[in-house]
Amino acid sequence: MKGKAKGVQRIVNAAVYSVQGARAAFRHEEAFRQEVYLALIMLPAAFLLNVDQIERILMVGSVILVLIVELLNSGIEAVVDRVGTEYNELAGRAKDLGSAAVFLSLLLTGYIWASILFLPF
Repeated sequence: MKGKAKGVQRIVNAAVYSVQGARAAFRHEEAFRQEVYLALIMLPAAFLLNVDQIERILMVGSVILVLIVELLNSGIEAVVDRVGTEYNELAGRAKDLGSAAVFLSLLLTGYIWASILFLPF
Protein backbone atom coordinates (compact mmCIF):
# COMPACT_ATOMS: atom_id res chain seq x y z
CA MET A 1 0.00 0.00 0.00
CA LYS A 2 1.20 3.46 -0.78
CA GLY A 3 1.66 5.81 2.14
CA LYS A 4 0.30 9.26 2.80
CA ALA A 5 3.52 11.17 2.18
CA LYS A 6 3.24 14.81 1.13
CA GLY A 7 5.40 17.27 -0.74
CA VAL A 8 8.88 16.27 -1.80
CA GLN A 9 8.65 12.89 -0.06
CA ARG A 10 5.60 12.01 -2.18
CA ILE A 11 7.58 12.85 -5.33
CA VAL A 12 10.52 10.75 -4.14
CA ASN A 13 8.19 7.83 -3.34
CA ALA A 14 6.54 8.13 -6.77
CA ALA A 15 9.95 8.02 -8.45
CA VAL A 16 10.89 4.90 -6.47
CA TYR A 17 7.61 3.19 -7.44
CA SER A 18 8.20 4.15 -11.08
CA VAL A 19 11.68 2.62 -11.09
CA GLN A 20 10.30 -0.53 -9.44
CA GLY A 21 7.63 -0.74 -12.15
CA ALA A 22 10.15 -0.31 -14.97
CA ARG A 23 12.39 -2.98 -13.45
CA ALA A 24 9.47 -5.37 -13.05
CA ALA A 25 8.40 -4.81 -16.64
CA PHE A 26 11.93 -5.44 -17.90
CA ARG A 27 12.28 -8.54 -15.74
CA HIS A 28 8.90 -10.13 -16.48
CA GLU A 29 7.73 -8.82 -19.87
CA GLU A 30 9.48 -10.10 -22.99
CA ALA A 31 7.72 -7.60 -25.27
CA PHE A 32 8.86 -4.70 -23.08
CA ARG A 33 12.46 -5.95 -23.19
CA GLN A 34 12.33 -6.19 -26.99
CA GLU A 35 10.93 -2.68 -27.25
CA VAL A 36 13.60 -1.34 -24.87
CA TYR A 37 16.31 -2.94 -27.02
CA LEU A 38 14.83 -1.30 -30.12
CA ALA A 39 14.62 2.02 -28.26
CA LEU A 40 18.31 1.73 -27.37
CA ILE A 41 19.01 1.70 -31.12
CA MET A 42 16.35 4.12 -32.31
CA LEU A 43 16.77 6.89 -29.74
CA PRO A 44 20.48 7.51 -30.39
CA ALA A 45 19.76 7.22 -34.13
CA ALA A 46 17.17 9.98 -33.85
CA PHE A 47 19.87 12.28 -32.45
CA LEU A 48 22.49 11.27 -35.01
CA LEU A 49 20.27 11.67 -38.07
CA ASN A 50 20.21 14.97 -39.91
CA VAL A 51 16.56 15.87 -39.26
CA ASP A 52 14.75 18.99 -38.06
CA GLN A 53 14.09 19.41 -34.36
CA ILE A 54 10.34 18.82 -34.81
CA GLU A 55 11.06 15.62 -36.72
CA ARG A 56 13.45 14.48 -33.98
CA ILE A 57 10.80 15.20 -31.33
CA LEU A 58 8.29 13.10 -33.29
CA MET A 59 10.77 10.26 -33.70
CA VAL A 60 11.76 10.21 -30.02
CA GLY A 61 8.20 10.75 -28.82
CA SER A 62 6.84 7.88 -30.89
CA VAL A 63 9.43 5.46 -29.48
CA ILE A 64 8.72 6.58 -25.91
CA LEU A 65 4.98 6.25 -26.62
CA VAL A 66 5.46 2.57 -27.52
CA LEU A 67 7.14 1.96 -24.15
CA ILE A 68 4.40 3.82 -22.29
CA VAL A 69 1.62 1.88 -24.02
CA GLU A 70 3.44 -1.41 -23.41
CA LEU A 71 3.71 -0.60 -19.69
CA LEU A 72 -0.02 0.14 -19.54
CA ASN A 73 -0.79 -3.06 -21.45
CA SER A 74 1.40 -5.07 -19.07
CA GLY A 75 -0.44 -3.51 -16.13
CA ILE A 76 -3.79 -4.50 -17.61
CA GLU A 77 -2.57 -8.04 -18.20
CA ALA A 78 -1.21 -8.34 -14.66
CA VAL A 79 -4.50 -7.22 -13.12
CA VAL A 80 -6.53 -9.55 -15.35
CA ASP A 81 -4.24 -12.48 -14.51
CA ARG A 82 -4.47 -11.64 -10.80
CA VAL A 83 -8.26 -11.84 -10.86
CA GLY A 84 -8.35 -15.38 -12.21
CA THR A 85 -6.96 -17.90 -14.64
CA GLU A 86 -10.25 -19.23 -16.02
CA TYR A 87 -11.41 -17.87 -19.37
CA ASN A 88 -13.61 -14.80 -19.16
CA GLU A 89 -14.81 -12.90 -22.21
CA LEU A 90 -14.28 -9.49 -20.59
CA ALA A 91 -10.80 -10.43 -19.40
CA GLY A 92 -9.91 -11.60 -22.90
CA ARG A 93 -11.31 -8.40 -24.36
CA ALA A 94 -9.28 -6.28 -21.93
CA LYS A 95 -6.09 -8.08 -22.93
CA ASP A 96 -6.93 -7.81 -26.64
CA LEU A 97 -7.64 -4.09 -26.32
CA GLY A 98 -4.31 -3.52 -24.59
CA SER A 99 -2.56 -5.49 -27.30
CA ALA A 100 -4.32 -3.46 -29.99
CA ALA A 101 -3.14 -0.25 -28.33
CA VAL A 102 0.46 -1.47 -28.44
CA PHE A 103 0.05 -2.47 -32.08
CA LEU A 104 -1.32 0.96 -33.01
CA SER A 105 1.54 2.70 -31.22
CA LEU A 106 4.01 0.53 -33.17
CA LEU A 107 2.26 1.37 -36.45
CA LEU A 108 2.39 5.07 -35.58
CA THR A 109 6.09 4.84 -34.82
CA GLY A 110 6.76 3.06 -38.11
CA TYR A 111 4.74 5.65 -40.01
CA ILE A 112 6.52 8.59 -38.37
CA TRP A 113 9.99 7.17 -38.92
CA ALA A 114 9.28 6.08 -42.51
CA SER A 115 7.70 9.43 -43.34
CA ILE A 116 10.67 11.37 -42.00
CA LEU A 117 13.38 9.13 -43.40
CA PHE A 118 11.99 8.02 -46.76
CA LEU A 119 9.26 10.38 -47.97
CA PRO A 120 10.32 13.63 -49.66
CA PHE A 121 8.65 16.82 -48.54
